[in-house]
Formats: sequence, C-alpha cells, structure tokens
Amino acid sequence: MSILTEHDKGVVQKQFRDLLKHAPRVTKKTERDMIRKAFNFANEAHENQKRKSGEPYILHPIAVARIVAEEMGLGTISICAALLHDVVEDTEYSLENIENQFGEKIASIIDGLTKIAEVFDQESSLQAENFRKMLLTLSDDVRVILIKLADRLHNMRTLSSMPPNKRMKVAGETIYLYAPLAHRLGLYAIKTELEDLSLKYRHPKIYNEIEKKIKLNEKRRLTEINRFSLPIIEKLDRVGLSYEINGRPKSIYAIWNKMQTKKVSFEEVYDLLAIRIVFEPSKDLPEKTQCWNIYSLITDIYIPKPDRLRDWVSKPKINGYEALHVTVMGPGGKWVEVQIRTTRMDEIAERGYAAHWKYKSRDTHESELDLWIKRIREMLEDPNSNALEFIDEFKLNLFAAEIMVFTPKGHIKSLPKNATALDFAYEIHSEIGNQAIGAKVNHKLVPLSHVLKSGDQVEIITSEKQKPQRDWLQYITTAKAKSSITKSLKAETKNRIDIGKKRLEEKLKELSVRPSSRVFRKLLPAYEVLNKDE
Repeated sequence: MSILTEHDKGVVQKQFRDLLKHAPRVTKKTERDMIRKAFNFANEAHENQKRKSGEPYILHPIAVARIVAEEMGLGTISICAALLHDVVEDTEYSLENIENQFGEKIASIIDGLTKIAEVFDQESSLQAENFRKMLLTLSDDVRVILIKLADRLHNMRTLSSMPPNKRMKVAGETIYLYAPLAHRLGLYAIKTELEDLSLKYRHPKIYNEIEKKIKLNEKRRLTEINRFSLPIIEKLDRVGLSYEINGRPKSIYAIWNKMQTKKVSFEEVYDLLAIRIVFEPSKDLPEKTQCWNIYSLITDIYIPKPDRLRDWVSKPKINGYEALHVTVMGPGGKWVEVQIRTTRMDEIAERGYAAHWKYKSRDTHESELDLWIKRIREMLEDPNSNALEFIDEFKLNLFAAEIMVFTPKGHIKSLPKNATALDFAYEIHSEIGNQAIGAKVNHKLVPLSHVLKSGDQVEIITSEKQKPQRDWLQYITTAKAKSSITKSLKAETKNRIDIGKKRLEEKLKELSVRPSSRVFRKLLPAYEVLNKDE
C-alpha cells in the first residue's frame, strides 16, 4: 500500500516530465526510454519513503538527475545513475539487480556512489579512508564525483528541513571538501552555490547582513555597470561581433572571504566591479587572437592596470578554465575587471569537467586537469600513505594557486604557488628529486630551497651520491615531493635497522650469547636508547 497521495504522485510525474524537458544531451527516443525505465524502477523502489521535509523521497533523485542534466550538461548514463543513486543503499534492491536491468556501466557508477555514501558517517580516520575511496572512483569515472556533487548540492538546497546539528555537519563538510572539489573540476557555478549555502547555515547572521547590503546597493551598481559598458558596446557592435555583456556580482561567500582575508569592509570589497564579455568566435581566426582583439578594443577606451592582466587563453588553468582578464580604470576613477571569453570557454568555466568532455575530442593533448587526476591516482595507489595525511595532501593539491615554470628545453610545468626548486625536481621525476644537490634558476645557481616564481627557467643539478634528507620536508609544497621523500626515508631507516640487526647478531655469536629479551634489557640502558630499532 503506497503512502503517497494522488497529489504527491501528480507532483512526482510533473517533476519527471520537467527533467526530460531540461536534458539538452538527451535527443534520441532510446535514451528517453532508458531514463523512463530508470525512473520507474527508482519510483517503485522508493515508493514508501518520504524525506525529512515530508515530501516523496523520489523527488530527491529526480532533482539530482536534473542538476546532472541541466546544470552540468551530462548525458543519459549519468541521468539514469542519478535517478538510481539511492536505490541500493536505501531499499532492498541489490547492485546485481541494477546490473541486470541497466548494465555494467551504470551499476559501477552506482557502486561508486554507494561507497561514497558511507564516507561521512563514521569517525574521522574512517571518514578519511572513505574519502580516499571516493577519489579513487574519480580517476575511474569522473561521473561518480559529478553525480555526488549534484547530490550534495540538492541536499544543501534543502538543508533547512534537517535538525540544526546535522545542518552544521553537512555545511562544514561542504566547505571543507565538496566546494574545493567542485572548483578543481571547474564547476564554477556549483562551487559558488555550495560556498554560499554553506555560509548561510554556518553563519546565518553574517550571510543575511551581506545579502541585505547587496540588495540595497544593487541599483547604484547597475547604473555604474551601464555607464562603463556603453562605450564598449558601441565598439563591439561596430565590428559586428555576436556577444553578451553582463556585470558579474561577487558571491556572498566571496565577499565575506575577502572581508576576512583582506580585513576590509563590505563597501571596499563590493566596490570592485566585474564585467564579463562572452562572444561567439568566427571560424576565420584562432579564438585566442579574437580574445586579444577585444582586449585591444577595450584598452583603446580605458587605461589598463598592467600588473592585473591574467592570460588564461595561452595557458589554461589546471581545471580547464580559459579566459582573458584585464583590469582597467573606468569612469569615476574606479577599477573594473573585464573577463573576455568565447561561448566554449564560458561553458567550460561554468560547467567544468562536464563541458570539458564535450570538447575533448578537439583537444588531443592531455589537459592539466587529466594530469591532476593522474597525480591523485598516484597518491591514492601508494600503499604506505596514511588516509588522514592523504587528505591534507589532497587539499594541498586542491587549493594551490599555480605558477608556471619552464624546463631548460622550454617545456612548461605547473606548480603550486611557493613551490621550491626541489618541488620542481620531483615534478620532473622522483629519481631526479632524490639525487638533487642544487639548481640553476634563470642560469643562476641557487639552493634547493629557492622559492620559484612564474616564468622562471629551472635546471636541476644532480649527483648519484645524493640521498633524500629529512630537512628537505621543511621546504617542499607538493604532495608528490613529500610522498617521494617520506618513502625514501622510510626505506633508508629500514635498511639501517637491518644492517644493525645483522651486526649485533654477529657480535653476540662471537661472544657465544643468544639474543633474548634479557640481553636486550641490559643492552638498551647501556646505549641509552629506548627500543631495539634505535
């Protein structure tokens, strides 16, 4: 006997129809049939369940599927997996049932999602271990993580129905792990919403205060944006460009964060105007050239601030972000940031990895993002790494602002800000790191602890006699360097212990003494050490 009323059933059907209507990548009848089959299966499985808010449970998977389809731009397999994502965990159906009905691919995504579901409910070391498992699936099939982020986003949007202590826990995890993960996968819009919602539940007073101030200032801001944009619009129209221009407001979290880090007032932060120009590129010229052409049109009108030019069209950010950012002096003596990007770049900026797939076939070389996922994979597969340490290192890799440095042959390497010559050595190869004795930066000799800057050209000097030193751990920033050094030091210690053991056994043999706990009890204090290894 279903606990759902006729009204509930009507709401469910309407939401499902909306999902199909807003799935841009679902174009074939077979795909729609597959999604309908997944919906019917999930609807039946969750038939007698309601959410904390009292609404039918199935509305949650539908909402997650809609985020996956509409806001991330993913296709049929992801939508089906999103609809089915809680079935194995919350109903009597097994993974085997899913595989029989929907095939191996969807089953493996659901398996990944079910594993993650256990992540955050136990003690912290177990949480960390599970978070590791979750990231392992990242490199197998990134869709698992994308659906998980959609699931988290919907939970955050409906968090008010949770008890207060649960709200704080979920909001805390969101800002600590999920928002940075969304950022790294280039899901800008989702990252921003997760940050804002997390702030709303962690610091409701601050959130409401900033929101109120934004509303009060909105009119003035729009006037300023229009005044700034008009001359640009005239120029862009004259060259016959198809474009959109809009004023991009800072998010509530971004404003709060800046107030904290720069110790400034709301007014000082909010004064910074930002405009975005998104244009449809023509086929005749490279996109990069067209971005620079628009840059030149803008700097004919307004004077640029040279140290605030950010060129991510020549070398995209690790998460795939491409754009040209220029800060110019607007009317009334105000600095205004202008972001220039094509429609393709804009889609990648908003949807990140999901859009990144769409354009991947054009782009045969590995993107920085793929390399990052590979690096995470290496860290995960290291059997000696401890889970909590891993999370710290993962966050190191996640938040790092980047610098670009060159090898002697002119190849570019991306490293986190404040990386040293030693980090660079390990970035090239762990053996080079292990044998490094110094470096040449821009042809000048420097120690391994030398902090690199963007644009440096770095050559590492090695010696076969060199071995990793413990004090190296003081001046490295990358997880790769840290895990290589720690590994070598552990091996070295074990090696020394084995040699010591052998020598002691030989000596005792000479004196016809058999090693026993009684012998060790006398030996340890005599050598002023605490245990056998020492």
